[in-house]
Amino acid sequence: MSWPAPEPGQVIRYSYLWHHEFHRGLEEGRKDRPCAVILALTRDDGETQVVVLPITHTPPSNPAHAVEIPAATKQRLGLDDLPSFIVLTEANRFFWPGPDLRPFETEAGSSVVYGLLPRRLFLDVRDRFVQLARAGRAGFVPRSE
Repeated sequence: MSWPAPEPGQVIRYSYLWHHEFHRGLEEGRKDRPCAVILALTRDDGETQVVVLPITHTPPSNPAHAVEIPAATKQRLGLDDLPSFIVLTEANRFFWPGPDLRPFETEAGSSVVYGLLPRRLFLDVRDRFVQLARAGRAGFVPRSE
């Protein structure tokens, strides 16, 4: 499988490692899930570092800590019909392509990309994550490469 280039706004399938899983000693996520790419930065050495936010069905305890994905967007991406939320309080970062990307079958063949978030939704998610991170209420979960 050839890997597509990552780009901000993509929703990918990834084995996300939650903060609570990391603190239990896990190095890999227990479940493959959709995640939103909020940054893809190619370094001088040619490697691309990607930052992703997890998408979950669990409603946030604080509504300011997540963004609900509109039903029409979920349908366009091929996700299920249950409400889903992009979590803004934690993120994973990795070098693309990483071992935690999870291909799935589409009509066109295997892919790791569901599609793109609408631009306005992506910008809202990105900006809110940055605000929370600057305020010390969001951060990165350490991952081994």
